[in-house]
Formats: sequence, C-alpha cells, structure tokens
Amino acid sequence: MTSQPALAARDLAKSFGGRRALDGVTLSIAPGEIFGLLGPNGAGKTTFVRSVVGRVRPDGGTLLVFGRSPGDPGASALRGWVPQEIALYPLLSARENLHSFGRYQGLAGAELDAAADRSLAWAALTERADERTERLSGGMKRRLNIAAGTIHRPRLLLLDEPTAGVDPQSRERIFGMIEELAAEGVAILYTTHYMEEAERLCDRIAIIDHGRIIALGTQEELVSSTLGRRQTLTIESEERLTEAVREELRRRGASLTDDAAVIPVEEPAREIPEILEIFRRHGAAVRDLTLKAASLEDVFLHLTGRELRE
Repeated sequence: MTSQPALAARDLAKSFGGRRALDGVTLSIAPGEIFGLLGPNGAGKTTFVRSVVGRVRPDGGTLLVFGRSPGDPGASALRGWVPQEIALYPLLSARENLHSFGRYQGLAGAELDAAADRSLAWAALTERADERTERLSGGMKRRLNIAAGTIHRPRLLLLDEPTAGVDPQSRERIFGMIEELAAEGVAILYTTHYMEEAERLCDRIAIIDHGRIIALGTQEELVSSTLGRRQTLTIESEERLTEAVREELRRRGASLTDDAAVIPVEEPAREIPEILEIFRRHGAAVRDLTLKAASLEDVFLHLTGRELRE
C-alpha cells in the first residue's frame, strides 16, 4: 500500500453549470506527506476535497486513493475526513461521539473501546471524556472533531481548516496531533487560510486558483520560482515622507504610506545603503528598518492577486 501514492489526481475536471470548479487538476500525495492546498475563496479547494471524499463526481480525469476509486469501500476505510464545520453530536459526551463515529467505520466491542480511549488520550480529552460535547470549548471540539475523523486509523486524512477559531494552546496541540500522524506514515491533505500554518507544517504546497493548480512545490521552490531572491525592506520615517523621497522610492517599486516605505530588494548589501542615502540626502530621519525574506504569503498574493474574492 505504501509503494503507491496515497492520493493521485490527474487532469481532474468538474463544472457546475457553466463554471469550471476544477480545470485539469493534477497532483499526488505520498504516504507520510503533509500536503497543503491553498487558494482564494471559490478557487476549487472544497470541490477537490469533496471529490476525494466521494461526495462530488468529477466530469473527467482520474482520482485514486491508494489506487482505488474514491467510491470504493476499500478507499473509504483508508480515508478520513475532518470538515471545517464541527461535525459532532452536541448532546453526546466526547466518548459517546467517538463510539458513534467508530461504529460508522465498522468498529465494535473491545476494539471500539480501545480506539475511543486511544483517541481521547491523543486529543488530550481523557479528563473531559464523559462531559457533554456542547459544554466543551471551541478548541476541545476541534480536537474531538479530528479524533472522530481518525478513530479508524485512516492512511489518508483530509483536514479542512482544522484550526479555525481555536485558542493558541489548542492550535499547538492540533499541530502536534498532525505531526504525529505524519510520523506514523499518514498522508495529510491540509487546507488553510493561515499561511504560517502551511509554512510550519507542509512538506509541499499547491496553490489553486480558478480550478487550476498554478504553483506546486516546497515553500523554498515556490519562493524561488515566483519571487526569486526578492526580499522586503520596510523603512519607517520619523516624519511624513516628502514628495522628493516618495518619488525616488517609487522608482524602486516601493509601496508607500504617510511615514513608511515597503521596498522590494534582491541585493540587500548593495541596495540598503543606496536607499538610506535617499533618506539622508533629503533630510528624512529613519526611525526603524526591517529586512524580511519572501514568505509563502508573498508568493500567494503574487500569484492570486491582493483583491479579496468572496
């Protein structure tokens, strides 16, 4: 089972009416890999995830879970899905929820009991096992949601915005849970709007927009292929920037506010003294200076645009 991709999509296509939700998506995820799928709202992430789960039937292309069609019962046993919306029974306890989801996956008897106990400990919920789920905090519900989606020990896990609305402590625990799964060889498809999460967790990242994969690789590969060696220099002035300073900085591609400039640079050792000379020459005092390497967020905005899409 580990000799083949956990998930393989080739030329996957899906339309709703006249709109292409997926337009030739091709990607693969290896066992033990955390694979990030990023994109603006409406880019095709949800349609792709629902295709893997078997809730959307593609119009064309191929999609395989460990070599099986998503609708194959064998694929269902190998796959886990944790949706963005909390999918739990609020009036049941944490333990009862896990028993319910375990039975859906064919577990019973001593095997189910052991799986529930293991999942409670893994999610750090043993002490709250018999408390009604509606009384748990948002972070606890998120962890229980993940435990419910993995109680049958899937080999491929789909995680859709798993840290939405959680506190920092629960977020760290969720990160630890994800890293433990990957270390055990579980392949993880991870969607998020938090770029720092993708930077921390994901081995590779695909950026999808208008139903197409527009970039795919490690964070370093994505930065190198889109922004090259570009870094960002931010300079804050003691006073409002004069028009003379602003005009010279615009020629360098700067983004300007009243008292600050954000300037792309590729050779900091050479360019920073040149930029500081502009400030000195025009009598503008510098309050602060920050040099920042290009980030995944920079790549994302470069490829998809800065305008918010709903």
